[in-house]
Amino acid sequence: METKGPISQFILNHYKHFNAAALVDAAQGYEKHLFEGKKMMITLAGAMSTAELGRSLAEIIRQDKVHIISCTGANLEEDIMNLVAHKHYKRVPHYRDLSPTDERELLDQGFNRVTDTCIPEEEAFRRIQHHIFKIWKDAEENGERYFPHEFMYKLLLSRVMESDYEIDPANSWMLAAAEKNIPIVVPGWEDSTMGNIFASYIIKGELKASTMKSGIEYMAWLADWYTATAGTDGIGFFQIGGGIAGDFPICVVPMLYQDMERTDTPFWSYFCQISDSTTSYGSYSGAVPNEKITWGKLDIDTPKFIIESDATIVAPLIFAYLLGW
Repeated sequence: METKGPISQFILNHYKHFNAAALVDAAQGYEKHLFEGKKMMITLAGAMSTAELGRSLAEIIRQDKVHIISCTGANLEEDIMNLVAHKHYKRVPHYRDLSPTDERELLDQGFNRVTDTCIPEEEAFRRIQHHIFKIWKDAEENGERYFPHEFMYKLLLSRVMESDYEIDPANSWMLAAAEKNIPIVVPGWEDSTMGNIFASYIIKGELKASTMKSGIEYMAWLADWYTATAGTDGIGFFQIGGGIAGDFPICVVPMLYQDMERTDTPFWSYFCQISDSTTSYGSYSGAVPNEKITWGKLDIDTPKFIIESDATIVAPLIFAYLLGW
């Protein structure tokens, strides 16, 4: 284990009980998992890219402390939006006091609000749209099909937007992922701005839906990846938030075990969820980890952690610990 810096030392010295202790246990469990030579998946729900998680996640990627990511379409694109339009973002710290009229004024000014942060439509969405449409169209004309994240990788690695960068590119997790070419799974990508834009081109007859690989193809790809990568130890599962980013990939194990009848498929070998969802019956995001045993996702002895707190606070602290900061 590497020497720990001041942030990690503070966590170890002060985080002794309740959710704070769970944070330490989960971080140490993650570190142990990597030390034993096992792989880890991170899943990103919520608006973690707009929360600038790339400031720590990018380095986690560069240091090979995550081996595959599952994220929403919003997180996939919003890291790139932050990369090329950050100076045009508008922070609204008094967002709790906004009236419906105030919200409409933001819309009329070209801003889409995410809690206390407003994304500038023209500078963010449209700046990317101009370039990504050409990449989509070129693929279609060449008879090629790719996954949503592969198109984004092509965009970033082409360097065509490099002159538009408005943050230190070292803080972009998508750029780090593209340079490492680590796999990404993006379930429900159509539920995102770029997904909506792609759909609009289909409706207008300018693109074919078949140019974009689908969610079912993502699941089939993930099944092959898990089978080839998990060995006998399984893969770790570090879930930030709830929703489809986590629910989709975790199901690959019971699918392989039950539906494919590959009974030698190992369960996920580590599980942690950061969530402020209230623990409850009838809730996927709020279910306790033990419930996943009955679904064939986790085993009896799988290390399980749940941190009931704000992921924008917790995730950077855990990543800082893993990086020895």
